[in-house]
Amino acid sequence: MKRDYYEVLGVSKEAGADELKKAYRKLAMELHPDRNPGNKEAEEKFKEAAEAYSVLSDPEKRKVYDQFGHAGLGGAGGGGQQFQFDPSQFADFEDILGSFFGGGLFGDLFGGGRRRSTGEERGADLQYNLKLSFHDAIFGKESVELSIPRLEACDTCHGSGCEAGSRPETCPQCRGAGQVAMRQGFFQMLAPCPRCEGRGRIIPKPCRACHGEGRLHRKSKVSFKVPAGVDRGTRLRLQNQGESGRFGGRSGDLYVVFDVEPDARYERDGSDLHRRLEVHWPLLVTGGTLTVETPYGSDSVKLAPGTPADHVVKLVNAGVPRLQGSGRGDLYLHLRVAVPKSLNAEQRQLVEQLRHSFEGDSAEAGEEGFLAKVFGSDKGGKKKKK
Repeated sequence: MKRDYYEVLGVSKEAGADELKKAYRKLAMELHPDRNPGNKEAEEKFKEAAEAYSVLSDPEKRKVYDQFGHAGLGGAGGGGQQFQFDPSQFADFEDILGSFFGGGLFGDLFGGGRRRSTGEERGADLQYNLKLSFHDAIFGKESVELSIPRLEACDTCHGSGCEAGSRPETCPQCRGAGQVAMRQGFFQMLAPCPRCEGRGRIIPKPCRACHGEGRLHRKSKVSFKVPAGVDRGTRLRLQNQGESGRFGGRSGDLYVVFDVEPDARYERDGSDLHRRLEVHWPLLVTGGTLTVETPYGSDSVKLAPGTPADHVVKLVNAGVPRLQGSGRGDLYLHLRVAVPKSLNAEQRQLVEQLRHSFEGDSAEAGEEGFLAKVFGSDKGGKKKKK
């Protein structure tokens, strides 16, 4: 004996549409076969809840049920309406369960998806790897032209795939749905139609140029601008520049992926640049102005007297333009002492004089202190016993 539909859903006879939907959704979540594999009892209750909701959510069927009960729906009692449970009739089941089961799964289980296939197919996306010089990556390039091999719409049939004077026809097997139903007990699964390959239509007279494909292989010119500041791995999307879609479908996109050549002077870190710069030690000692080349031209750097040999100078806004945002990064100059490998007679004499002038000052004391830290010697310079 069938249970009362209101009892099945756990609602009162005065329940509104929203309350019915909420109650059914809760039961469907608990009893869905995916959550209860192999549980026949849960499967029957899931079917019972779906049947109850299908009746009570329909104003006309609910009115008959409230007046005549199950007998009214089964053809008895006041000449009631004939009703047979068929979940594929319920257009709002997918709305109820879609957010939980990924949208469309309920239609796959019960054959509820009744949307007809348009036959259109989006074209494939393409990728092109483009090598750029360090300079072009920083400053960009106004125009780059590529020759891209891709599938494009056939000029003879204009992408329809049909011979002149003919047109596509609705697939007689799936009647344009693009899917056919396969029933397994209570469940009904949907699969792509084998005759039209899921397109919902067939081409009785294929175009002789493209053999019904609607597309042909060609090499096409694509022009675009390289924005300033791209880096290795940066991906630029060119919309609708991929392969043409089939049978009126939208074209895919072309993704240009950049590979930037290294530079002998600069190392890049995001929008910042780093450069090692050799400086003669007299300039570090006395201080002065140092002229350096940046990507944007010459710049002057002032060094204070006694600048350390490992000093880092920051040149603001002398780095790479930022792709996201405004302005540029910075340029960091890492100073290193330039030691000449050969000296002329005059230079050697001057260096010797300078070296002798430092003899006997605090440099040795500093060295002894350093050695004490390294070797663990005492104040007398003798090595400490372990």
